[in-house]
Amino acid sequence: MTYAYDPELAAAIPMMPRADVSDLPGARAEMAAGVAAANADVDTAGVEVGRIIVPGPEGAPDVVLYTYRPEGAEGPLPLLYDIHGGGFILGTPEMQHGPNVAYAREVGALVVSVDYRLAPEHPFPAGLEDCYAGLVWAAANASDLGADPDRIAVHGWSAGAGLAAALALLARDRGGPAIRFQFLGIPELDDRLDTPSMRAFTDTPLWNRPNAIISWDSYLGAGVPGTDEVSPYAAPVRAKDLTGLPPAYVSVAEFDPLRDEGIDYARALLEAGVSCELHLFPGTFHGSSLVSYAEISQREAAEAVAVLRRALR
Repeated sequence: MTYAYDPELAAAIPMMPRADVSDLPGARAEMAAGVAAANADVDTAGVEVGRIIVPGPEGAPDVVLYTYRPEGAEGPLPLLYDIHGGGFILGTPEMQHGPNVAYAREVGALVVSVDYRLAPEHPFPAGLEDCYAGLVWAAANASDLGADPDRIAVHGWSAGAGLAAALALLARDRGGPAIRFQFLGIPELDDRLDTPSMRAFTDTPLWNRPNAIISWDSYLGAGVPGTDEVSPYAAPVRAKDLTGLPPAYVSVAEFDPLRDEGIDYARALLEAGVSCELHLFPGTFHGSSLVSYAEISQREAAEAVAVLRRALR
């Protein structure tokens, strides 16, 4: 199909990764190489980067957390709990290294980025439980970390945003850490794959319907997506009660198969009385913010910083 992409983004598409998850080892290697190249240019001046190993879920391995702290910051800092994307099957916290350095510096927050187990080797709920264990530890140890346990935001892009939304549900239902805000960038939320955007966008860059099918089959098990067995903690758009959740920011890309599920979730939050800001970025596709020099990508990045500053002040 032909799409009305932003001209700066369209010009960059031939240089972007294939991101074909039908070859999962190849896709993982491609992503790792791209992340390593991008991180080689990250300037960490003014930001202290650390690594902490914390207890994992009961009976599961420990969880690794990466921390980013602005140097010289005074007083307890807000805590931004970051979850990387990758369709539940790709990625590491290293893919968020550059953005997390920027968030620490520009938002003035302690950023904690969680390394969770990936599907299909570790299907739902392994990754979510890792994220929850890391959040519980970070909140319980906030004072030692120099952070404010009353100013915690969960943050993610793509599958990371889906996990962030699920984490907000899980924390509410388990009486877990108080979350002040949820930042859900281009979130992956619905296993049923039946929205108009999911049906339409079968050949878009980086993410498309074929990749989404593999993602959910890997996360939930083949034959499970779309059935009544799926938990709202796996696919938050299925949740029947969204009351009492923290305020949210939801962004969606115009030519993204995930577009409509993000819009649906934002609307459902509003109907449940949860304050929610929704922004559709025109001419964009899933992951187009990787084209960082494009004006639309710069607007998106600046808005993320502004939203988080306001939410965590």
